[in-house]
Amino acid sequence: MTTAAASRVFADVPGAVVDDEGLAHLGAPLREQRLLAEGRAVAPLGDRAVLTVAGDDRLSWLDSLSSQALTALPPGVSTEMLILDPHGHVEYAASVVDDGERTWLIVDAPAAEGLLAWLRRMRFRLRVDPQDASADHVVVAGTAAAVAGLPALARWQDPWPGVSTGGWGYAEQTGHAAAGRDWTETVVPASALDALAAQAAAGERALAGRLAADALRVAAWRPRGAAEADGKTLPHEVDWLRTAVHLAKGCYRGQETVAKVHNLGHPPRRLVALQLDGSDALLPAPGDEVHLGEAVVGTVTSVARHYEDGPIALALVRRSTPADTDLQVVTADGVVTATAQTIVPADAGATADVPRLPRLGRRTSS
Repeated sequence: MTTAAASRVFADVPGAVVDDEGLAHLGAPLREQRLLAEGRAVAPLGDRAVLTVAGDDRLSWLDSLSSQALTALPPGVSTEMLILDPHGHVEYAASVVDDGERTWLIVDAPAAEGLLAWLRRMRFRLRVDPQDASADHVVVAGTAAAVAGLPALARWQDPWPGVSTGGWGYAEQTGHAAAGRDWTETVVPASALDALAAQAAAGERALAGRLAADALRVAAWRPRGAAEADGKTLPHEVDWLRTAVHLAKGCYRGQETVAKVHNLGHPPRRLVALQLDGSDALLPAPGDEVHLGEAVVGTVTSVARHYEDGPIALALVRRSTPADTDLQVVTADGVVTATAQTIVPADAGATADVPRLPRLGRRTSS
């Protein structure tokens, strides 16, 4: 659905603000976050696109191309996959659910065209038919209960922060910021937005904007391709082995790097959560530099104002950056002090128990 179409759909909803990515907010983003988290609102996500793959070979084909084991994916089970470059860097990320006849992929809208073109180039002689379904389908998100009554064609329930079969979690599961996370992204016909907007205008249903949904994501330490994948991101750096990588599946592009870093090395960067100084109205932007004293140690990837935590951010910093330390974010308008909280620890990786050979001593003559 185009921005112009979204503007028409939400024109009569009080406070609705529509931008290039659809419904941004309805005038009260913090309240919208609370309603969304409590299951009392749903969020139309105009920054998502929908791809489908039909054909008998679709799951084994996607399995061979991606980081995830998909060949035996049961209908209705949610997972996610990454498409990596030959050096293991994240190129595309997709939420995946199959309905028994076709596989639905929910992707960041800016990446949809590139991912679709790449998939089509990789078809060869297999029975697969990748298509862009975004013109007629939209994504509406919220808690499982909140989206239950929508006319769903596919429901993707976010597995984060669980550790999927074959995955590996670097962040501690106990005390994880996303513990108990309840998040479902539902693919519905584009016409369903008309009904949602009419219900919202009549006060019969609460809506939340995209900004509210993203704030909940940032608070949950949840990586997103459009934000945390900067062209050189390894899955290990943002804890994506947890839900998007199967470490024991067959070969795929970038697998050698994934296995090498996980078993024998350490990722060069690591994701941290930043609690930003809220005494000033200054809020950083993605791409702003993170400093430790005079040294540049990283980059902000996502920023939000959370209804409970205040101004927060995610950032990729050097692995050697001290854990749980005070940092400074340099913005175009000034410096914001931030306290870093560890998500991916500095010792992430090197999980293999590699036996050491006994040291050979110098032979002496008798």
